[in-house]
Amino acid sequence: MSTELMRIGSISLIILCVFSALSGALVQGRFLGFKSISELDDSLVYLWPLPSSFNYGNDTISVDPDLSLEVGGSGGSSAIVSEAFQRCKEVMFKHSYRFSSLDSTRKGVYDINKIRIVVGSDNETLQLGVDESYSLYIAKENGRSIIGEATIEANTVYGALHGLETFSQLCAFDYGTKTVQIYKAPWYIEDEPRFVFRGLLLDTSRHYLPMNVIKQVIESMSYAKLNVLHWHIIDEESFPLEVPTYPNLWKGAYTKWERYTVEDAYEIVEFAKMRGINVMAEIDVPGHAESWGAGYPDLWPSPACREPLDVSKNFTFDVVSGILSDMRKIFPFELFHLGGDEVNTGLPMLVFWSKTESYHAKTTKPDHSINPGEWLDEHNMTTKDAYQYFVLRAQEIAIAKNWTPVNWEETFNTFKENLNPRTVVHNWLGSGVCPQAVAKGFRCIFSNQGVWYLDHLDIPWEGFYKSEPVEGISDASEQKLVLGGEVCMWGETADASDIQQTIWPRAAAAAERLWSRREATSSENLSMTVLPRLEYFRCLLNRRGVPAAPVKNKYARKPPTGYGSCYDQ
Repeated sequence: MSTELMRIGSISLIILCVFSALSGALVQGRFLGFKSISELDDSLVYLWPLPSSFNYGNDTISVDPDLSLEVGGSGGSSAIVSEAFQRCKEVMFKHSYRFSSLDSTRKGVYDINKIRIVVGSDNETLQLGVDESYSLYIAKENGRSIIGEATIEANTVYGALHGLETFSQLCAFDYGTKTVQIYKAPWYIEDEPRFVFRGLLLDTSRHYLPMNVIKQVIESMSYAKLNVLHWHIIDEESFPLEVPTYPNLWKGAYTKWERYTVEDAYEIVEFAKMRGINVMAEIDVPGHAESWGAGYPDLWPSPACREPLDVSKNFTFDVVSGILSDMRKIFPFELFHLGGDEVNTGLPMLVFWSKTESYHAKTTKPDHSINPGEWLDEHNMTTKDAYQYFVLRAQEIAIAKNWTPVNWEETFNTFKENLNPRTVVHNWLGSGVCPQAVAKGFRCIFSNQGVWYLDHLDIPWEGFYKSEPVEGISDASEQKLVLGGEVCMWGETADASDIQQTIWPRAAAAAERLWSRREATSSENLSMTVLPRLEYFRCLLNRRGVPAAPVKNKYARKPPTGYGSCYDQ
């Protein structure tokens, strides 16, 4: 090859390399730019959710990988505290544990050698409104400070859990020194949640979720200080839960392998309790219940009408009562969700209930001797009346078992004057329902589908973050009736393969809205004050093994479009 050709080839190669580099930069939305963790805004506090009040300094202190636990108070010796401490250490010292066994020279003097946790009460009852507040103090002994350790003080073990989570988020592994460090010390944090109900709905009817996946979701909920798992176990598509009183019900499961035993349900409840999370179970009646009839066809009004459940049979309410009796032994949380949504009381229901021949016309059971339409006529009811009758009777059964009923908002919208006053109204159809409900004296849970439905993949993180559960409610006493809110992970298009990246990090945006003070989260410039913190929390989730999707992803579940830092995607 001639010298001239070699020169032209070299120039071409240079041009190609430059073009390639420019293309890569453009794909990333940057022009030969680079953003690293060192460029994070140091004026922001990278804790999620943001604590109620805090002060910090400018020291950097080290934490001993052999960090010890010292407890005090009536509840300090609880297994809930000690097990949480061990989980906290596993998260914080995954690097340090590895190196400590390889290089003994790394052992040295650390600023923080122990964490002291003082819990005032030994009552471990986990219920709505349990005290979740805590105080966290972190400083090193320097002659001026009386504190030479990390101290968490809480009235209950559940406040202590939140204090440990905050402590773990303050700890960061330094790759240069290969030590865990806390920046901006000393820290003084006083913290408590804004709302008592901070929930996530998980749907295991549309797609079965294995036990380990449910546990992974619960674990990740604790990182964002969510405190209620709304377990939508059953729906029209499948009935995966074992009910000993009516053992044929789980014939409605998709397969014999996609089921939850009573022991499984106990295990989920206990696993959640150890992380300060209540489990609110749901059976959705009278609609969304076709799967019930796979084991007990008598629950269907007719072969052509498989839902809503047959209101004309006492057997229907015997089954509802049996389910609730069995579930009461498993789920101690005082709230129980009875559904009540999407019951069409119009022409289709009237045709099925009133015009079809009774499926059980020839049975010997007295309550099966007439069809639902005849029953309606005998009781001088419309289908709308029958819908109300069913919901109210189911509520009475739940209340008799010492449960507070939760119902989707259609029950309030249709017959608010007759709902049991203990009812908690669960909003989902849109805005405006919570203001109406609390004005009538009902408590309310906010889950507006336009902003807090995780299966709506086109809702960006800002939509979750900006939503306000008490919007439209100015009266302070009425605001207190809003228990909080819940993000909903409906399962039609999600299963074990993609559930976590669909939930996170958007659920975290709602979690901060539910935990942190309203005035601290109402900034107009979210891209400067909130986005960097949420990106940091997403990366923290990734480091902890949670496959949270990129924050600025237009649709959930999509991977990054090219190379780049976790903190800028």
